[in-house]
Amino acid sequence: MTTPKLTPDEDPLVKVVRQRGKRNQNWLREGESPVVQRLAQIGVLGWIIVVPMLIGVFAGRWLDRSFHSGLFCTAPLLMLGAALGCWSAWKWMQRS
Repeated sequence: MTTPKLTPDEDPLVKVVRQRGKRNQNWLREGESPVVQRLAQIGVLGWIIVVPMLIGVFAGRWLDRSFHSGLFCTAPLLMLGAALGCWSAWKWMQRS
């Protein structure tokens, strides 16, 4: 079984190496980012994860009170919010 030949534009390894090279050139040109900027990025990352979870909890509690169902809706919506928040954070980190 042979693997198909990929052009340099299609090869994932080549793409990663090029992206790493661009980031390195950017770092050499601009230098290290300030501590305040790093702290701001960490704060944004936290909010990206927490906000969907809070929305899930509030929506779940409202549904549970409306239908008198205990935590039947809160727990799944909290997990859904956590998953959405982690996915959003992952996409945000990949973009940066």
